[in-house]
Amino acid sequence: MSKGIVRTSKFRHVFGKALKKENCYDNIRISKNSWDSNFCAVNPKFVAIIIEAAGGGAFLVLPLNKTGRIDPNHPLVAGHKGPVLDIAWCPFNDNVIASASEDATVKCWQIPDYGLTRTLTEPVVELHGHQRRVGCLSWHPTANNVLLSVGSDNKVIIWNVGTSEMLVMIESPDLVFHASWSWDGSHLVTTSKDKKIRVYDPRTGDLESEGDGHEGAKPQRAIYLRNNLIFTTGFSRMSERQYSLRSESALSEPIVLDVLDTSNGVLFPYYDPDVNLVYLCAKGDSNIRYFEITDEPPFVHYISTYQSSEPQRGIGFMPKRGCDILNCEIARLYKLHTRGFCEVIPFTVPRKSELFQDDLYPDTLSDIPALTAEEWINGEDKEPVLVSLKEGYQPTKNKDLKLAKKKPNLLDKLPAKKQLSSSGGSKESTPSPPSSPKPSGGSSGVSNQRVEELVSELNKLKAIILKHEVRIRDLEKKVEESQTDSHNNHNSQQNNGDSHLADEV
Repeated sequence: MSKGIVRTSKFRHVFGKALKKENCYDNIRISKNSWDSNFCAVNPKFVAIIIEAAGGGAFLVLPLNKTGRIDPNHPLVAGHKGPVLDIAWCPFNDNVIASASEDATVKCWQIPDYGLTRTLTEPVVELHGHQRRVGCLSWHPTANNVLLSVGSDNKVIIWNVGTSEMLVMIESPDLVFHASWSWDGSHLVTTSKDKKIRVYDPRTGDLESEGDGHEGAKPQRAIYLRNNLIFTTGFSRMSERQYSLRSESALSEPIVLDVLDTSNGVLFPYYDPDVNLVYLCAKGDSNIRYFEITDEPPFVHYISTYQSSEPQRGIGFMPKRGCDILNCEIARLYKLHTRGFCEVIPFTVPRKSELFQDDLYPDTLSDIPALTAEEWINGEDKEPVLVSLKEGYQPTKNKDLKLAKKKPNLLDKLPAKKQLSSSGGSKESTPSPPSSPKPSGGSSGVSNQRVEELVSELNKLKAIILKHEVRIRDLEKKVEESQTDSHNNHNSQQNNGDSHLADEV
């Protein structure tokens, strides 16, 4: 009887176990912003975390192997004038990261192979188009250099990062909470404040379908699954947290709609397209639930829950090519704690065999784009390029740190000094070709060179000031703690003296 009740699945015994403290990241001033964002992004090279920083928005980028206690003066990526709200690594270049901010801009940065040696203040590309804060970023899954941004001005903008060009602007009837690409990037799904779920053609901005989402007023999120179904999270009218599974053609009629609990944190779904697993996490929760999606009713099958005593501030989800296949690790999450700690949690399937597990590791997303931005905007669609992990993940060879090689490319037009600053001060940056001689009698070449020198000097001073502000904040905290301890010791000694005097009397 029991065999008929328990569903057969190779993921039934998946479990998560946090790594030891020395293999995690400590002493990080994690952002206290109330925005519903992950605050963390990871790839096989780096972990990036949005932090609290004086003088504007900044985030921290660390090589994966730089674990333990982080120096409070560690170099930052600091170029926004307002708090950073979202960050996203490029899926086709592990050294490129995009950031969105309250200052209504989107910026793209290049991180040197071995991490930052000084604070980075000059982005490679800066994108202007939103009138209000930008709170959500998503790279195209198959086309190189195509980036989506969502702003509080009810606009979804799709960019060609290589040319700093706005490709498409979609104006939503209401505030957009979240947007997600389909498996091949041919469709786009959004959730809005008006409780609607909408599917767009991202090349034209045309609305293809629309339906009622969750009935609650709190933010809801939607992601495309590999079979073009849409998985959503939201709230009921009674503020119960829900998840649902929907079809593009009937968004208002969910295939599955289930209540999870009555907590108030917005659920963030993380999807593993290789094995059809969905992980649900929320700020303020101390647990991570995971589900398997199949073709059999009830379609969304609960597997288990990772439980912890510490609530999470944000979560980063590692791409499959960054997981440890030798230990049957099928997922790795980076959990931000409120006390400044980033905990690494691998999820593994217990297997005794040391052979490669084909059923756990089908071909996964590679770091090679299937299309250029120009091919995609001209109407081409292709499935993502997949790669086998049987021999281990091998990054694409001869990958240049430049954002895009093909012209027209904004990076080819940057002066040598800007390229140097954007690559983290690398001495191996390729110098720009010598400019053609100016006609005599003009001083524009000299004045331009002087302006560039002043800008470079200004950026250096900004970085120094930012470091000193961080140091001052840490010293003030230590002085305050020392004064408190001294005051407590003084009171204790005075009380002891009074008691001795009373004994003598």
